[in-house]
Amino acid sequence: MKHTIKKALAQVNFRDMLKDYLLLTVGAIILAINVNIFLAPANIAPGGVTGIALIINHYTGWPIGSTMLVLNIPMLILGFRYLGRFRFLTRTLYVVLLYNLGVDFLARWLPDGITDDLLLNALYSAIAGGVGSGLIFRGRGTSAGTGVLGRVLQFKTGMPVSQLYIFTDGGVIAVMGLVFGWGPALYSLISLFIWGLVTDYVLEGPSVIRTAFIITDKAEEVSHALLLRLGTGVTAWAGRGMFTEAEHAVLFCTLSRPDVNTLKTVVAEADPQAFVVIGQGHQAKGGVLRQPQQQVKQPKSIEKPAGGQTAANG
Repeated sequence: MKHTIKKALAQVNFRDMLKDYLLLTVGAIILAINVNIFLAPANIAPGGVTGIALIINHYTGWPIGSTMLVLNIPMLILGFRYLGRFRFLTRTLYVVLLYNLGVDFLARWLPDGITDDLLLNALYSAIAGGVGSGLIFRGRGTSAGTGVLGRVLQFKTGMPVSQLYIFTDGGVIAVMGLVFGWGPALYSLISLFIWGLVTDYVLEGPSVIRTAFIITDKAEEVSHALLLRLGTGVTAWAGRGMFTEAEHAVLFCTLSRPDVNTLKTVVAEADPQAFVVIGQGHQAKGGVLRQPQQQVKQPKSIEKPAGGQTAANG
């Protein structure tokens, strides 16, 4: 038994765990503050358990945070059963307790709103909520709510999660419109949309790299020119045009945004007939590192890239 416990503890990366729980803590506190200074005073919420809690609070006066906690209990049970059992429960339960109880605890210290402008409340609640949710997701947790219900329904029905969120959160917002008026409900829709965008931005980061697909008949010349001018490694594979049935080389590489125009120029110089497609990427890891050079020499074969500072594919 002791050996099993020691083996399990040896597999735990306490540094990563501490980082995750720090993200979960900060994210939950941001969400709790967000409810008190933006959402509740303006009677807006991007659907979910928060919206239901605001409706119940309007009619009963029950504390918003405690109501959210009670509403999240069946969501935690669903998530425990269908979304990972204890692996799901530990982090999510931590976030739910800190977030929901934090709403009531912080209410006595925070101002009851900082503006009466519904648009400002909708925008800043979405920004703050998106940051908080993104940090929680980066900490590999969730704040439960109707997001768990949507995931379970997706698991059972196969419907896209985005469509299920329209039914769950959209239904709550519709009820809020009947209770608080359609003005706050419409602003809640704005908040819901921006909340999702900010969450994705915090979770995935900005689109800081570009990807390039190059279809060419001069693979060696184009590849070597990119290696020398941009310091980027290039991956190649064979392709065939389905209309012309002609054989071509397909090249792939990653680069930074400022290098896009340089890549177009380099490819045009090496092969004016090349077909270039530029895409977006969020992160790139590994691959070839090389210092770019200024002069392009047309080689007979592609040189192997050396070490340097500009990251790319190999």
